Amino acid sequence: MNTKLTLTIEEEVIQVAKKYAKEKGQSLSDMVENYFKLITKDRRKIEPEKLSPRIQRLRGIIKTDEPIDFKKVLAEELAKKYEK
Repeated sequence: MNTKLTLTIEEEVIQVAKKYAKEKGQSLSDMVENYFKLITKDRRKIEPEKLSPRIQRLRGIIKTDEPIDFKKVLAEELAKKYEK
């Protein structure tokens, strides 16, 4: 469920962030949400029953010899994406 959030941010920061988001092909809201996901990843708990049916069907289809820390991989990829 999405909820509206109002933020107070310096005008120059907003303008630069909007330009950056446009260059990356995403909305400013998506960029802020992804940042919040990145910094709160250790505090959030993903409950399988809250995932969409499509995502639930995908869970467990990839098998590896070694366990993968998906949260770590996601955090690393998001960090790479936003460092540029």
